[in-house]
Amino acid sequence: MLLIDNLVVHQILEMRDCIEVQEEAFKGLITHDSVHRGRIDLYLPCERPDGYYRWGTMEGGSSTLGVVAIRMKSDIITWPQDEQGGWTEDKYCTRPGLYCGLIFLLSTRTGEPLAIIQDGVLQHMRVGGGAGIGAKHLSRQNARVVGMLGSGGMARTFLRAFRAVRDIRQVRVYSPNPDHRAVYAAEMSQTLGIEVTPVDDPRKAVNGADIVSTCTDSMAPVIDAAWLQPGQHVTSLNQHEMGPGVNQLADVVIRQGDSGTAASDERQRVEVGRGHSPIAFIAGSEEEIQRLPPATPHFSKLRQFPTFTDLVSGAARGRASDRDITVYHNVGYQGLQFAAVGALAYRKAREKGLGRELPTEWFLQDIRD
Repeated sequence: MLLIDNLVVHQILEMRDCIEVQEEAFKGLITHDSVHRGRIDLYLPCERPDGYYRWGTMEGGSSTLGVVAIRMKSDIITWPQDEQGGWTEDKYCTRPGLYCGLIFLLSTRTGEPLAIIQDGVLQHMRVGGGAGIGAKHLSRQNARVVGMLGSGGMARTFLRAFRAVRDIRQVRVYSPNPDHRAVYAAEMSQTLGIEVTPVDDPRKAVNGADIVSTCTDSMAPVIDAAWLQPGQHVTSLNQHEMGPGVNQLADVVIRQGDSGTAASDERQRVEVGRGHSPIAFIAGSEEEIQRLPPATPHFSKLRQFPTFTDLVSGAARGRASDRDITVYHNVGYQGLQFAAVGALAYRKAREKGLGRELPTEWFLQDIRD
């Protein structure tokens, strides 16, 4: 069994491969080769009067790949608001700047535990790969310009994904923090060998772009439907970034997939769309749960739109002309994404002799459960 850390994952994963394995795993849902359970979070009060503890898991498996994976993360969550009215979600484990997220990968052929993988780099690659799948199927073939709203880690992997499926030559990036957007522009310009320009207004990033991407941790919309132009492809990192007007304006709206179904239990609080959680099981007193952001209708409303599997199976139409505005909601199938990309990381680590060996017997027992 392997312990694979972020440094190893960074060495072995390529964006084109991440896009390919996810796309094939998603298609496996059509043939019943793949299965998934969407993200479900548990919320419990923590010691911070302005925060909550959140435990999140998601699972998926593929018969072809011969693996099942569960991704687990443990966070203290807060929702700070700044003087300009910005509202975001922040998180940490033990202290700000540290995080706990792990992927447990197991064989469906023998039941053997195969690997424990730190999820930081792989998480960015699987989400960016999902955005790349949307751009591959819905953006114009001649897309060359990206308008990027956000300048963090996800904005970096999203741009790599767009570059993997389209001949991107120019990027305009907006972030409310001038230093962050300047650093992003310099770094990505050098990394990808393309022109990346920081701009001081989100509308300047969107105007004239072929692909518009929101990559923020915002709890409120960061893009206005009135900014969009014919022919653009729009994708997001979370469902709060795009208001309902974007979906209404678009000619084609595809959601990556289902995020799961909330169970009905009158003894528990089970809500859809609390914060960034598709499904949340919430503990705490009535006073304590006032710390949480209110539930929003975004996640429930997404169910009216077709999925990626509807698109590739022909059940839903894609781009019909260069003037269509297309939207890809990059959410859903999370557990299956971790199975697909986790299996890829495990295979490459084995091939290259990387990762730390752990005795498999540590994870086996002779007591039947």
